[in-house]
Amino acid sequence: MGDQLLIDTVVEKLYKRYPDLQDRFGEEGRRKCREDNVHHFNYLQSAADVEEERIFVDYAIWLNSVLVSRGMKPDHLIDNFVCIQEAIEEGEGDSRFPSYLQAAIRSIRQGEQAETPS
Repeated sequence: MGDQLLIDTVVEKLYKRYPDLQDRFGEEGRRKCREDNVHHFNYLQSAADVEEERIFVDYAIWLNSVLVSRGMKPDHLIDNFVCIQEAIEEGEGDSRFPSYLQAAIRSIRQGEQAETPS
C-alpha cells in the first residue's frame, strides 16, 4: 500500500473516531488533516532513510508544542500516530515506522508528565 493510500486510511480512521471533526471543520479540515499526515509520513521516511528515530521524535515533540500552544491536546497527535500504526499494520508500510511512532508517543507522554505539577 503506497503512502497516499495509507494517508487516506489514516484520515478516514481519525474522522470515524471523531465524527465531530467533519461538523467542526468540514472538507477544509479534512484536507488539512491529509496535509498534516503527508508531513508525518515525510518525517517518518526521513528518519527511516538515515535509520535514526530521533528525527521523527524531535519532529513530534516540536509539533506537539505547536499544537498545544494553539489549544489542542497531546492526545490529538497521539491518536493520529496510533491511526498511522493501525493503517500500517492493516496494509503495507515501512516496518520501521511503528517503532518510530511508539518512540514519539512515549516522548510526548513523558513531556506531559514533566509538565504536570505534583
